Amino acid sequence: MHHKAIIIGTGPAGLTAAIYLARANISPLVIEGIQPGGQLTTTTEVDNFPGFPDGITGPELMDNMRKQALRFGATIQSGRVTEVDFSKRPFTVFLEDGGRLTADSLIISTGATAKKLGIPGEAENIGKGVSTCATCDGFFFRNKKIIVIGGGDTAMEEAQFLTRFASEVRVVHRRDDLKASKIMQDHARANNKVAWSLNRTPLEVVAGPMGVTGLKVHNNATGEEELLEADGIFLAIGHTPNTGFLGGQLPTDELGYLQVIPGTSQTSIPGVFACGDVQDRIYRQAITSAGSGCMAALDAERFISEHASQEQEQEQEQELELQGGMSYVR
Repeated sequence: MHHKAIIIGTGPAGLTAAIYLARANISPLVIEGIQPGGQLTTTTEVDNFPGFPDGITGPELMDNMRKQALRFGATIQSGRVTEVDFSKRPFTVFLEDGGRLTADSLIISTGATAKKLGIPGEAENIGKGVSTCATCDGFFFRNKKIIVIGGGDTAMEEAQFLTRFASEVRVVHRRDDLKASKIMQDHARANNKVAWSLNRTPLEVVAGPMGVTGLKVHNNATGEEELLEADGIFLAIGHTPNTGFLGGQLPTDELGYLQVIPGTSQTSIPGVFACGDVQDRIYRQAITSAGSGCMAALDAERFISEHASQEQEQEQEQELELQGGMSYVR
């Protein structure tokens, strides 16, 4: 089946793009993937999305966006995209169930997946004391003890940010040396709210009926197990952009994030746009994702309009040529 626009992914970016395209009478098809709504569906409270003074749960916010997109005429389809053919237009989208779709334009909003440790207690406590976003959830840990796991620049940055709320932020890293740049390490070490538990490997997230209570670690120097008390645990070990299905057809940066023309959502292939966390290695917020989704929709709408005009001109030229040939025959 052919569509003017297909949006791959249904986080804040994809659904915002769907709302804008649907309002422009383009009737986009949205393929929602294996995690409909994206990472926000694992967030219990969202307090920093404008328009909700009392906050809103992540699943509720995404459900509202979904309903809004459907209201204006978007179609949302369950499924997982396994491959895309960009070699010619219309583009071909291959689905896991064997289905094939074609589109004049594509918007990629597949997000990025936070890297996990894979230890006991981690998955079941996401949103219940375990978080992958300090700027999203730090507010909920005022005067609490927090652990940040990681040794890179992101971990140092998040540890410092969390000291605005927490009574103590303890950095846990499996090695003695940190991967973070010297200036980021210096800033973190100068903060008297930051404590250090280096050369320790996380073993288990410990939780009770009210949520996370600590982190069990292996002391690599002594060989002993230790329990570090904490009310919250923040994973700061990086993200993986969800771009595997693209097969390297679009350029990425050194971390795998899709590259777009600065100030736009346009990728290196005309008619293919990217928005949200799949192309954002810095901000990774619901509101910035939504904003980039709006950009992608406006860019796609302009492309579709210009492409349609070119096709009409070509058809008119062919018709005139045909008419001229018929006149000559007579």
